[in-house]
Amino acid sequence: MSIELNTNDGHVTITNEVISTIAGGAAVECYGIVGMASKSQIRDGIAEILRKENFSKGVVVRQEENHLHIDMYIIVSYGTKISEVAHNVQSQVKYTLNKSLGLSIDSVNIYIQGVRVAKE
Repeated sequence: MSIELNTNDGHVTITNEVISTIAGGAAVECYGIVGMASKSQIRDGIAEILRKENFSKGVVVRQEENHLHIDMYIIVSYGTKISEVAHNVQSQVKYTLNKSLGLSIDSVNIYIQGVRVAKE
């Protein structure tokens, strides 16, 4: 799937992989995030941290008519307030996608896949 935009200068197509990569990059920059996790891969109760080139596996972009919804699967740092971290990720992802792609995001749903002690 992709998003089609018609501008004064022409036609723009943005794929869901681009959106998910930008959203994942914005999320891991937030305080309290250890990394992104795959939405489907949890072995023995342990979620694997995704590397930068695989952020799209931890982000699901859904389109429903003219509404854009993003589901993010993250791993948070031990000792942080999970609700605050999730709120910060939601705000940062919405802001980044609006500024970089000009997209209006209706919802950013956060799924905590694990809690880890952050390596400093």
